[in-house]
Amino acid sequence: MKKKELRSKAEKFARNMLKDAEGGHDWNHIERVLKNAKMILKKENCNKHNVLLGIILHDIADPKFQGGDESKGIKIASAFLEETGVDKTTKKQVLEIVKGISFKGGHNETKDNSRELQIAQDADRLDAIGAIGIARAFNYGGFSGRKIYDPKQKPREYKNVKEYRSSDSSTINHFYEKLLKLKDAMNTKTARKMAKKRHEFMIRYLEEFYKEVNGSDGM
Repeated sequence: MKKKELRSKAEKFARNMLKDAEGGHDWNHIERVLKNAKMILKKENCNKHNVLLGIILHDIADPKFQGGDESKGIKIASAFLEETGVDKTTKKQVLEIVKGISFKGGHNETKDNSRELQIAQDADRLDAIGAIGIARAFNYGGFSGRKIYDPKQKPREYKNVKEYRSSDSSTINHFYEKLLKLKDAMNTKTARKMAKKRHEFMIRYLEEFYKEVNGSDGM
């Protein structure tokens, strides 16, 4: 099967898997991450096909919506790849992306990740910050029943992935627990440049948020 044909088949499969997904983790999210990846890939020497294929499949069974089960998405993606008859190298690299792309509170960060995984991580993380990141954060917060903001609740540091996944922290706290950390977690020069602008937008948003909360935004 040709690479483009395989990605097209994977897209159809992923679209179906994500048809009822939460708004911040649906097929539109995948499309944005693919666009980010293509921007980064312009200046990277790696297996571009595997990066794109991994991104297409990375959220078909997000652990957040599977009771914390980290293995389900990998199993589903593995079965799909087996069915399409991809070679062992492609399968291994795509599954590495599916398994390792998520931030997970920073508890899955290693120095020996492939360049393909690093690029997929950057592309996904860029969609978690800036104007889109803010929209996704509040959408997921509402979906999960989280408070928008609680001045008595302080941001937390999580000891492990399980603790991070089960947090009921407010959406504003989520900025400090994840979103504001992502700029410095980028792997590529292109992503770092893109992240800087989006990060600064989030800072400005939070400044305005606190002004309005404190009633200090008057004329």
